[in-house]
Amino acid sequence: MTNGLHQNRAFHFQNNRLDHLAKAKLVETDLYLPVKSFLEAQGYEVKGEVGSADVVAVRGDEPPVIVELKTGITLTLFHQAVERLAVTDSVYIAAPRGSGRPFLKSLNLNKKLCRRLGLGLITVRLKDGFVEAHVDPAPYAPRKSKAKSTRLLREFQKLNGDPNTGGSTRRNLITAYRQDALRCLSVVHKNGPTKASEVAKATSVSTARRIMADNHYGWFEKTSTGIYGLSTNGEKAIGDYAEHLKIL
Repeated sequence: MTNGLHQNRAFHFQNNRLDHLAKAKLVETDLYLPVKSFLEAQGYEVKGEVGSADVVAVRGDEPPVIVELKTGITLTLFHQAVERLAVTDSVYIAAPRGSGRPFLKSLNLNKKLCRRLGLGLITVRLKDGFVEAHVDPAPYAPRKSKAKSTRLLREFQKLNGDPNTGGSTRRNLITAYRQDALRCLSVVHKNGPTKASEVAKATSVSTARRIMADNHYGWFEKTSTGIYGLSTNGEKAIGDYAEHLKIL
């Protein structure tokens, strides 16, 4: 598209029915007139339900703009919009604008997804007819994070074995950090209260002192300067992680 809708992204559609619509059960057709007016204000000729598209807008010799309307942003809406990319590169999804933090969080996630899929995103605030284009369709060029990639590979390399089943919840996953803490746990359980330097030497965990001092899992207790023993939770962890301790 020569000029994306985002260039003129805000528009108020005045209609005395909108306040009523904001309170009533919404249907997709409620979005049509605000979106139509938004596009017409930018010089487009707009028609509804052309072929399989909810909204089609044409301006001069530019490629057509397609807008898919839904009362909420769903996977089905994304499916429909992706199908329309076979017709034109200028495809938008449009949905009612919500309010509050949950909506803003969802909006940011949907903006990211739209960028990845090459789609545009429009919201309509029905109580006052405010229409906004948040994202314009464009080819997606992902920016890789070298730092995140490095952290991922470091965790992969430090993780002993394959202790987690893919698809598990994040709770109680075995991370490389937890494995190091378990190594410290095993030594202190075997030897009783032990100097942090000796734990580090026995486990080859250079951060043993910090792990026991921070005590994220509640397994350790400081018995005197630089010496750590097991807490009640630590004794329990010996049993809870017995199978995993065998492979460390």
